[in-house]
Amino acid sequence: MTHVVGKTCDGCRYTDCVVVCPVECFYEGETMLYISPDECIDCEACVPECPVEAIYHEDDLPEEWQEYIQINAEKAETCENITERKEPLKKDD
Repeated sequence: MTHVVGKTCDGCRYTDCVVVCPVECFYEGETMLYISPDECIDCEACVPECPVEAIYHEDDLPEEWQEYIQINAEKAETCENITERKEPLKKDD
């Protein structure tokens, strides 16, 4: 089992989750982050760190976002690994 970054990350790309990940399984896309299902150890450290609540255990992913399981797997193979905090795309108001 793995965790998945869902739709609410798209356009925000906060990286608070990245710095707490013990296995560095996050990957940075143009508008959002992705979790590699092959690397995630299901520790849940990232879940409470996400300010937009975009990270779900794959079994708890909302039905309308099921496609993000495959999207995360595919994008993690092609995007660059991210291990440090960066400025988000969306600023807090």
